[in-house]
Amino acid sequence: MLRLSKLTDYAVVVLVRLSRGHAVQTSPGIAASTGIPEPTVAKVLKILAAGGLVASQRGAHGGYRLLRPLQNVPIAAVIEAIDGPIALTACVDGGQSCEAQHVCPVRGRWDRVNDAIHQALTTITLAEMAEPAEPYRKPAQVPAQVFVAAPAAE
Repeated sequence: MLRLSKLTDYAVVVLVRLSRGHAVQTSPGIAASTGIPEPTVAKVLKILAAGGLVASQRGAHGGYRLLRPLQNVPIAAVIEAIDGPIALTACVDGGQSCEAQHVCPVRGRWDRVNDAIHQALTTITLAEMAEPAEPYRKPAQVPAQVFVAAPAAE
């Protein structure tokens, strides 16, 4: 199962929350309004600041603010800020290699899959995630067509 980390999920919630209300919000305030524990919110905000998605502001009216509007933040940017590069397998990210690399029958084939997923995550923005949710409807399955051979000509 391909699954995002819990911190990435929290990061999306925190960023959407930052888009609402005051321009600058505190970690305790975000925690109170989202239900995410404050230490986790603080950790997420620190990572997002290092990733260039939010900025911290010191002082009496300090806190965190978004650096760009949600429509300019693709989901891929959030995933990469929290979890690092999007790579389905060790051979895709280019950094690690596996012990079977020299005999692997699918070596290099995961790149297409990884690129497709990355492209999909780049086209969905946080603004879309912030829209009111509609019930998800799974696409209708098209019944398999049955092929009936015509009787042979006599």
